[in-house]
Amino acid sequence: MSVSWDIFCSVVDNYGDIGVTWRLARQLVAEHNQEVRLFVDDWVSFTRIHPEAAPEASTQRLLGVEVHHWTSEWPDILRPADVVIEAFGCPLPAVYVEAMACRTVQPLWINLEYLSAEAWVEDCHGLASPQPNGLKKFFFFPGFTAGTGGLLREHGLLERRQTFRMSTVERDAFLVQLGVSVRPGERLFSLFSYEMPSLHDWLDELTKSAEPVLLLIPEGRVLGNVARWAGYDRLMPGDVYHRRQLRIHIIPFRQQDDYDRLLWCCDFNAARGEESFIRAQWAGQPFIWHIYPQDKRAHMLKLDAFLDRYLVGLSPAAGQATRVLWHAWNGEGSLGQAWREWMPYVGELTAHAESWCARQAEHNDLASALVHFHVERLSYSA
Repeated sequence: MSVSWDIFCSVVDNYGDIGVTWRLARQLVAEHNQEVRLFVDDWVSFTRIHPEAAPEASTQRLLGVEVHHWTSEWPDILRPADVVIEAFGCPLPAVYVEAMACRTVQPLWINLEYLSAEAWVEDCHGLASPQPNGLKKFFFFPGFTAGTGGLLREHGLLERRQTFRMSTVERDAFLVQLGVSVRPGERLFSLFSYEMPSLHDWLDELTKSAEPVLLLIPEGRVLGNVARWAGYDRLMPGDVYHRRQLRIHIIPFRQQDDYDRLLWCCDFNAARGEESFIRAQWAGQPFIWHIYPQDKRAHMLKLDAFLDRYLVGLSPAAGQATRVLWHAWNGEGSLGQAWREWMPYVGELTAHAESWCARQAEHNDLASALVHFHVERLSYSA
């Protein structure tokens, strides 16, 4: 059954918010035959992750999704959809909410929350919040357990990843598209993070690696830290820097499907925020998370909540080394020392990353969970 969906995205974290909502919108159309409109207020960020978008058009259809540039001049002629998603608590236009309340059949109003591994999420997932105008808003939490909404995962994603990894030709062709040439024996790492004052400690350690390392860095906020370490004013896509065992190659910012392939190419991935954090997990390789910083260290509680789940099954030594490294990566501890103490467990952590990926794939994916939630609400109303 085709249902209409309106998804609202107010971009806060550069590409994380729009990255999640754009993947979700695409999947609802491609895999569930839904009618989806995506409203995004930051058109520049959207066109970065989907370059095929026309920068001058305020409304366009892309991959089956009707995408709107959401501005303060809201077109009140738009009729609210059957399902309305406010992504990450972004406030909806007042005139739109009024129109929602006037519908004969009230829409399903969902507040799609940020991803969290904290225990309280299961208790709040799916709860209703009555609104003054008679509508109900439901809280929907992505997560890592069967009691949450799951993670974004397209159908056949892990099979496509495996096929890509097994094809040397396909992998090499992709790297050639990036302008990357891999030397014999090099291990591939990727780095996508926020600004990191302590990054120089990690880069110093990579120059002393037992095996040569090729570090692939999509253009982004961390480039200033990398440039200062390398002694440059700035670094641009195409630039290559070499010091001892480390080569650094700056690559252009990639659209989402290409970013997945980049992660699949690498032996280790550094991710940030929410969207790339999830994709690094589906890559099935050791990874690290640069979590979005919050006041009063609230982000570190979320980091540890995830680690409490993720480290289950590892040896105590590997688990402790991973926790120390993740804390250091997020500004708490000596990053160079943490990396040295983590490296002996890479083999165990590689197997663990694939096992974690497989266990998460046993849960329902986020798009399917949302569709099912709507069907359940229809049944409940009837």
